[in-house]
Amino acid sequence: MTQTPKAAFADTPCTAFAGTARIAAGPLLDVALALTRRDANETILVFADATGRVIDLDLRGDAWDIEARLAQRDAVPEPDPRAGTGRGRPRLGVVAREVTLLPRHWDWLAGQPGGASAALRRLVDQARNAENPKGPSRDGQEAAYRFLSALAGDLPGYEEAIRALFAGDLPLFQQRMASWPGDIGQYAGKLASGAAE
Repeated sequence: MTQTPKAAFADTPCTAFAGTARIAAGPLLDVALALTRRDANETILVFADATGRVIDLDLRGDAWDIEARLAQRDAVPEPDPRAGTGRGRPRLGVVAREVTLLPRHWDWLAGQPGGASAALRRLVDQARNAENPKGPSRDGQEAAYRFLSALAGDLPGYEEAIRALFAGDLPLFQQRMASWPGDIGQYAGKLASGAAE
């Protein structure tokens, strides 16, 4: 079985803000290189579009230096093929944890196609797909919250906007941000809806 190659860190989609203004967006390397042409004393925050987390960048040196540093973040040591892999299926990312159920639950799971583990995975996937399909996903809410905490905590109506975000009410969330600088509201809305990914 072939594994899908991991996207390079330099290709991570991101958005940069100087104060409340969006100044660059795109792959991280492109954004980093664009930032080198700006005033070094300017406070700039770069956010990962998938998570809303701030990405720390070292912009010293020329384009080659920046690209080399970003490539180093991709460097992951290759596993030793002679080392034992132990139980489970590590290539699939399986994590073993304890689940406590009543005997009737175990009996029902034992009778399901593929056994207890496969049945639990199907049930979890069904529940995840059924979660509030019209509202923001939990990941989208968290991403928007991280971004807003870093950039909008002092703006009027911040607490009300966060309450609307976690209530899953995107129209009210957008309404609460209406008086804010447009770039902040637009980006937060994209993160909340998952469109920034």
